[in-house]
Amino acid sequence: MAKRILIIDGQGGNIGRQLVKLVTERFPDTELIAVGTNSIATENMLKAGAGSAATGENAVIVSSRRADVIIGPIGIVIADALMGEVTPKMSQAVGSANAVRILIPMNRCDTLIAGANDSLGNYLSDAMEKLKEVL
Repeated sequence: MAKRILIIDGQGGNIGRQLVKLVTERFPDTELIAVGTNSIATENMLKAGAGSAATGENAVIVSSRRADVIIGPIGIVIADALMGEVTPKMSQAVGSANAVRILIPMNRCDTLIAGANDSLGNYLSDAMEKLKEVL
């Protein structure tokens, strides 16, 4: 059975868009689900090739329960992150999910990660290596 990968993103969906492209190219035999905290993020992940997508709090909660791997910016586990788009219920669902979490470090929205000084491209490459190990 194919692993179910959940990509969660918010704001403009740029990280999610890039993750969708990388996962669909490198791991075509997985089931990819994209969930945006807003409709713009969801739309951008769909344009990038996500076959299945949804938007909002309940979609994050339900999809987190079903995922084998969850990938997204570190803010998806911090209540009120991404300019308030991540609700406490969302962060709790991601944090307590019975899934492997691969989090992309980001210094944004009043969350500063010590040592997160590399480029987004390098973080995404590392995330794909970690996903390869999990799969």
